[in-house]
Amino acid sequence: MSSAAATLSHLKLKPLARIGLSAAIFLVGVPSVLAQTLPKGVSEITSVEGITEYRLQNGLKVLLMPDASKPTVTVNVTYLVGSRHENYGETGMAHLLEHLMFKGTPKNAKITEEFNRRGMRMNGTTSLDRTNYYELFAASDDNLQWALAMEADRMVNSNIAKKDLDSEMTVVRNEYESGENSPGGVLMKRLQSVAYDWHNYGHSTIGNRSDIENVKIANLQNFYRTYYQPDNAVLLVAGKFEAGKTLSWIASSFGAIAKPTRSLPEFWTSEPTQDGERSFEVRRKGDLQLIMMAYKVPAALHADREAMDFAGSILTGAPHGRLHKQLVETGKVVQVFSTGMGSVDSGLKIIGAVVKKGESLAAAKELLLAGIEDFKKNPPSKEEIDRVKRDSANTYEKILNNHEAIGVGMSEYIAMGDWRYLFKDRDGTELVTAAQVQAAAQHYLVRDNRTVGMFVPEDAPQRAEIPVAPNIATVMQGFSAKANTLSAEVFDPSPDNIEKRLQRSALANGMKLALLPKSTKGGTVSATLQLRMGTAENLVGKSAIGEITAALLTDGTQ
Repeated sequence: MSSAAATLSHLKLKPLARIGLSAAIFLVGVPSVLAQTLPKGVSEITSVEGITEYRLQNGLKVLLMPDASKPTVTVNVTYLVGSRHENYGETGMAHLLEHLMFKGTPKNAKITEEFNRRGMRMNGTTSLDRTNYYELFAASDDNLQWALAMEADRMVNSNIAKKDLDSEMTVVRNEYESGENSPGGVLMKRLQSVAYDWHNYGHSTIGNRSDIENVKIANLQNFYRTYYQPDNAVLLVAGKFEAGKTLSWIASSFGAIAKPTRSLPEFWTSEPTQDGERSFEVRRKGDLQLIMMAYKVPAALHADREAMDFAGSILTGAPHGRLHKQLVETGKVVQVFSTGMGSVDSGLKIIGAVVKKGESLAAAKELLLAGIEDFKKNPPSKEEIDRVKRDSANTYEKILNNHEAIGVGMSEYIAMGDWRYLFKDRDGTELVTAAQVQAAAQHYLVRDNRTVGMFVPEDAPQRAEIPVAPNIATVMQGFSAKANTLSAEVFDPSPDNIEKRLQRSALANGMKLALLPKSTKGGTVSATLQLRMGTAENLVGKSAIGEITAALLTDGTQ
């Protein structure tokens, strides 16, 4: 189980380009006769390049990808929920829930043990936009039927129990601490939080430590009941299996789940346009220095995102990348890289460098910026564009021909709303031009859209640990109030009572004096001086003189 964070990759940063691949194999199409013998409650929706989508009445989407060239099967369930959907005090909850999903149901009490008994490789991953669970196993009817029934069972019947939260929280906390000991991991977390003001992409998937340690089981249960439902999930089965039989098992297990009556929460927060460069430092013990420059870019469905992926590859890819040749081959930095973050909403394009300890980070930053500015002025060559297209095509081919890799990779496209976008994205890559890449670079790779983070190794960082304040009961313990010295008489402010109390007199110079003695809080005295001058006729147009004169009276005398 893991939180899927952005990686430092030299590849073109598509969702699928981050996954290790093996040799290519052939896809086998779904038999055309299948549509004539669909189980009750199952509808065929569409078919693209050997993957066919079906829909259950409860809203579950099913993708079947038969492939008899390997004796294995992959079952993958993607839920359209990630850390982007968490609320205040609940950061890291999507990932924590992922762990609890392996703790069993009343019917399947020991899921992990059963995985091991059957020799299944399994895992789950959580990202900003989605969570997925998958198992890879030797092809057999028994294994496949069990996997499908188990996934249907834990979709709505997982225990999500307090005892499991108590034990698993420490596991997740250890994962959190491991990330805090990684220079790249901690710099990425800080980069997110500085780059974003309001959007939840500013929160790392692993979450905040205090939220991990204190989240209530009721919050997790509510999160589970809201998002872990058939209308918010996509089931993918890929590998060696018989499609008709598999659909009948899916209809029996998943089809038995009732269609949800709840409505999914709406999210409308969008990040405002950044209005100036932001920069920060992380000072910790470490053996290397890092620079990350994050530029805000559109969501993955926008055409400019493709162009920015090209820009990242052309700048940092080894051994042909421009920054690689300018900085790495000349020994100015150890490594350059580019990566991305966020798919469904506006994300980040990150360009960075690894710098030897002891060498100037400031100088490396200026070199990076100079290389980026030069790229904006000098468009990509045909050779550079063609190289990225060729690398991308190879990546897509390997993944689409390997059902063991397709499950996790497809999850990112599922999160964007339609699994078929994988193919549209692949085909669109061939249409990208040098002019589009340069235009996107000139638009997004600008100073006021930039957030710069630097990891500075330091043996004795100057931290100020903030102590926890005592609660109010502890602070107030032993408090004894003093006698009330701020009491005052109860005074009737009626005109008759004021007149009875008023003491009137006149001074020798003609000034009238009125005194109203009474007991006041704190023994304060209030005095008012009224100076009448002029007439209505001779003061016309002279109000400013009176106002300024009154103001000057407060400035003192000789």
